[in-house]
Amino acid sequence: MNETQVLVNTIIDALQEKKGKKIITLDLTKIETAICKYFVIAEGSSSTQVSALSDSVWDNVYETLKEKPLGAVGMKESQWIVMDYGTVMLHIFIPDIRSYYNLENLWADADITEIPDIV
Repeated sequence: MNETQVLVNTIIDALQEKKGKKIITLDLTKIETAICKYFVIAEGSSSTQVSALSDSVWDNVYETLKEKPLGAVGMKESQWIVMDYGTVMLHIFIPDIRSYYNLENLWADADITEIPDIV
């Protein structure tokens, strides 16, 4: 397993730990104009949960891989948080904002993998 896939899996584990929902990965490696190799997209039911999800990812990725995001935006409002790990970009939404921006459709050429929710 390569470093990028280990990062993706670590992010998914951190999201699931805090009950992130509707997690998907978009494999962008075959899209020449893509800004990274993978998107990970998830949602939380409220801005509080979105914030908790981003905190979980930040902490778990650092503890496991000693990596911090190159940048992170949206932390204050916690409606849509983007964390840039270079090869992987994480998007965490509240449901209404996710539905409005519909990144899955925007990057429809990507290989999409749905991660089952943990109940």
